[in-house]
Amino acid sequence: MYILKQSRYLIRQLLLFFSFLLTFPLQAAKVDSLDVPSAMMNKNLRAVVVLPDSYATAGKNKTTYPVLYLLHGGFGHFNDWITKTPDKTLIHRLADQYNLIIVMPEGEVFSYYLDSPVIKDSQFETYLTKEVIDKIDKTYRTIRTPKGRVITGLSMGGYGALYLATRHPDLYCAAGSMSGALNLDMNAWKLPPDATKGIKAEFEKILGPFSQSPDGWAAYSVVGMADKMKTNGLKLVIDCGVDDFLIEPNRELHRRLVFNQTPHDYSERPGGHSWEFWQNALPYQVLFFSKVLNEN
Repeated sequence: MYILKQSRYLIRQLLLFFSFLLTFPLQAAKVDSLDVPSAMMNKNLRAVVVLPDSYATAGKNKTTYPVLYLLHGGFGHFNDWITKTPDKTLIHRLADQYNLIIVMPEGEVFSYYLDSPVIKDSQFETYLTKEVIDKIDKTYRTIRTPKGRVITGLSMGGYGALYLATRHPDLYCAAGSMSGALNLDMNAWKLPPDATKGIKAEFEKILGPFSQSPDGWAAYSVVGMADKMKTNGLKLVIDCGVDDFLIEPNRELHRRLVFNQTPHDYSERPGGHSWEFWQNALPYQVLFFSKVLNEN
């Protein structure tokens, strides 16, 4: 009787163990931490690169992979997307599910991914579009044409993704934004006055004094690039939370794209400026990109 009870107990434990294995999210994707030096800015920066599980086995037949460039937000760094999402397996699973290489480059705390006219070592438009892409293409088996390259990001990174893709349509086939800071004059940002003043001071560090700008930084605002987006014909996906302080600039870009009849995917969902929202938004955007890449 004792042996029978012990056997039943062991069977139950084994069933629980295998049930656990089936529900536990396996991280088959490989994570690389890569030096991506900048000759333009004379400094060394880093990036996180997530390779799908199939990358290693596909090496025998030299399979090449599309690349998603995933940008972090303001006051963040290159590893935010793998350290700050509530689900730490999110990027790994998306890389495996869609057979994507996902690259998360450094944009420093407030570069806005543009070439600063006043700070020589803040030239991130050149860095992202030339030095980072060149390094990734030389290091990994990538599809080295625009048909295999997409870009998106959150907040500052959402701005950066649309800004870079609009200005460099020869590099990407699609671009996205999550909670993007798309209008730099901040008139429509729903922030307390002190916060607005502080962020404006950060913009002045990289763009120069607002009072001395002849167009109030309008040349850098993504909402003013709607006609260029129409001309480029890139596939666009944009979303923002209805409680986000940046919702109005996102709605404004959507209105302009609708007005000039630029095809794009736009959505608003419950949520604010938070990792919970971005964790939910990213899989929708990657699905969108996957369809574009498959068509290519």
